Amino acid sequence: MKTALLSLWLLSAAAFAQYKYEPGGPPPEELAPAVRAALQKTGHKVVAANGNVVAELWFRAQAPTGAATAEENVSLTSIPHGALLGAIRFPGRGSDRRGQNLKPGVYTLRLSFYPTDGAHQGVSPQRDFLLLIPAADDQDLNATPNYDQVVAMSAKAAGTSHPAILSIWKLEKPEPAGLKREGEGDWVLHAAVGDIPVAVIVVGVYSG
Repeated sequence: MKTALLSLWLLSAAAFAQYKYEPGGPPPEELAPAVRAALQKTGHKVVAANGNVVAELWFRAQAPTGAATAEENVSLTSIPHGALLGAIRFPGRGSDRRGQNLKPGVYTLRLSFYPTDGAHQGVSPQRDFLLLIPAADDQDLNATPNYDQVVAMSAKAAGTSHPAILSIWKLEKPEPAGLKREGEGDWVLHAAVGDIPVAVIVVGVYSG
């Protein structure tokens, strides 16, 4: 009973935690030179109420182009699957949309779509996700790995059989960079990949 109450308290505390947005610095040196050069010069910081930086993100200065996707229920249809869209740094221990623990460090962010196999129903309205990959393992800016390849690359970030993921979708119109709370405990970063406005859930765990 005590364990159940403690778990409930922890979930409640996470849901009501407060975060704020701050402009970030330049892309990190841990990235491959070509990757670093392709990113926007200023990042986006997610800061906790105690002043600690939870994460810092950078996105491409120009959206990658290529064969558009014909996948259903995908919002970023003009960006090829597997394309590198940005990078993220966790100064301390981080976590992904599934609640998997991630070691401090820098990760690239590649676009993928969860499969329509029935095992992911209700995960999100759209199938777009960012898969996190350790920066040292991802140095080819122009690579577009297929689903199996990018999943295998991302599984190294979490140290499990499942990739490390963040939910992303295309916004209907551009919005100022910032952080908004949505629902009970999701904190959503509004930013842009090139000229494409996007939203990314940077804090919040899917509980379905």
